[in-house]
Amino acid sequence: MEHNPDAPWYGRLHWQVLIAMVVGALVGFVFGEPAADRVGWIGDLFMKLLRMIIVPLVLTSIISGVASVGGGRALGRLFSKTMGYYVLSSFLAALVGLLMVNLIRPGVGANLTGADQETVPELATPDSMVQLLLDIVPQNVIEAAATADMLALIFFCIVFGVALSALPDKAREPLVQFFDALFQVMMNLTSGIIKFLPIGVFALITRMVGTTGFDAFRPLAMYALTIFSGVTIHFFVTLPILLIVLARISPRIHFANMSEPLLIAFSTSSSGATLPVTMKVVEEKVGVSNKIASFVLPMGATVNMDGTAVFECAGVLFIAQVMGVDLSIMEQGIVVLTALLASIGAAAVPSAGLVVIFIVLEAIGLEGPDVNMIVGLMLAVDRPLDMYRTAVNVFSDSCGAAIIARSEGETGVDTEVR
Repeated sequence: MEHNPDAPWYGRLHWQVLIAMVVGALVGFVFGEPAADRVGWIGDLFMKLLRMIIVPLVLTSIISGVASVGGGRALGRLFSKTMGYYVLSSFLAALVGLLMVNLIRPGVGANLTGADQETVPELATPDSMVQLLLDIVPQNVIEAAATADMLALIFFCIVFGVALSALPDKAREPLVQFFDALFQVMMNLTSGIIKFLPIGVFALITRMVGTTGFDAFRPLAMYALTIFSGVTIHFFVTLPILLIVLARISPRIHFANMSEPLLIAFSTSSSGATLPVTMKVVEEKVGVSNKIASFVLPMGATVNMDGTAVFECAGVLFIAQVMGVDLSIMEQGIVVLTALLASIGAAAVPSAGLVVIFIVLEAIGLEGPDVNMIVGLMLAVDRPLDMYRTAVNVFSDSCGAAIIARSEGETGVDTEVR
């Protein structure tokens, strides 16, 4: 979605979502269950549209991102450092999300669906880490895609992208262009569906208030506080520690040099739309060479989604708490691992993380209409959180570029506020 600062306030998505929430709450309060029955199907349709795009979006996003880096020994070293940083930062982000949702417990005792929660759903989770590893490797890729076995599909896409990047230029480039074109199509389709977010939010809020009243707003506010707290800790604690420990870089200087792309990322909710500004600033102000910036940042815009990893982890545990499901340490570990992999598959478009949350939910067997409804209600409060998460995603990409540049011997990185 393009950043357009000249658009009138009513043309901006976050205002449209806020208005849809207010109108939906009023309609649900005044007309009750009849209104919920009349418009509820619109919310269901919107959620089906989101689920429809998961498999092709993840497949094209990961393959095009991993494969576009090219081959060669030097690029192989750069690729290893880049992926190592992105996996580390996303893993730490998922752990922060896990910590905050267990501390605040926003979904405990909440009733967002109006349903009897005495029937706790059965969870289909592996018995051990060995079984989890065996489940991640698909026996049949086509079957994994058809049944939306997302962990297996993500694993295949990563190894396929790595194998594709190792091909000679003549063989690699047509395939990379093909998958990149498919990815652009899926980004356009995702952006098009997100434009209907206010309508979906209106229908879902109307049904929620019409069936459960206003009691549901408190757990949603606590959920928003949980996500905000987790993203803030990762933004102002975890990433600065990585800058200091891995590269001896002053976080204060890096924050100051990155102020412009952070503001644009916050206003657009798209790390992809912010990418041109991010690359320009990282080269001119942070002081990273074009070679490293042009390699690390486009890849980061595709596969490094720290804010999304916080959201995936905390969001899934919030849903489990609402459903009355008590996740064991093993099951929470699966959530962290899946959130890490799912954040890799989140496209650089607004609210893509909400599309990908179904991957993590399916990994622990949380499915059904009640789960869909809770995810839909999370949509209602997600817009400002998504703006904040995007700024964290962009900042993490820039930290990665600075850290890798220092590891490659570049000395002019973040030496002063420029």
